[in-house]
Amino acid sequence: MLDNRASAWETEVMDGERNDSEKKVRSWKQDPKAVRADILRAAKAEFAENGLAGARIQDIANRIQTSKRMIFYYFGDKEGLYRAALEDAYRSVRKGEAELDLNGLPPTEALRRLVRFTFDHHRNNADFIRLVMIENIHDGRHMRAMETLSESSTTAIEQLARICEAGIGTGEFRKDVSPLVLHWQISAMCFFNVSNRPTFSIIFGEELFTDKAQGDLREQVVHAVLTSVLA
Repeated sequence: MLDNRASAWETEVMDGERNDSEKKVRSWKQDPKAVRADILRAAKAEFAENGLAGARIQDIANRIQTSKRMIFYYFGDKEGLYRAALEDAYRSVRKGEAELDLNGLPPTEALRRLVRFTFDHHRNNADFIRLVMIENIHDGRHMRAMETLSESSTTAIEQLARICEAGIGTGEFRKDVSPLVLHWQISAMCFFNVSNRPTFSIIFGEELFTDKAQGDLREQVVHAVLTSVLA
């Protein structure tokens, strides 16, 4: 009698687990974009915290209460997931830049808004900065295989090129201003503000990282960039 009850209980549990699994499979197929987005969000956090070598697929799965099998279903393996996470992080930056809708603005105002956006984006997305730092440790070998990343990054230079062309046309910008150099300059200052905060703070304190100080620093970065291009 006890064996029969135990057997019935085990069958019920297995049926419940099977039903849960079937529900998950159906949800994967019903909204794959949402599933991918959830996985990528968890992956970016995990890779940013532990690097490519230290990150574990099981830990990523645990962050969103899913299975490793589902992650492998969508991304193949850990390196495939890492590349997808890195690409998604860059895509979000380009998307934010595009949504600024700078077309038609005076060149100085367009550049001012772009610099402010970059500063704020990097400050509010430390995981993005860490992912880029990690890829630099790997000498950029994963990014070399990402064609769409190269295409999206080209749009960033094209946007700056339009601003520079307009500024040169109005006589506000120097004729020799370079969109590529300008992009490097903006990235360098906004990136350092986040990437080197831990060591900078240990040496010099947290004075520059209060909300007010960061707001003041952002305007100084804007001023430095504008000063470098004005005729």
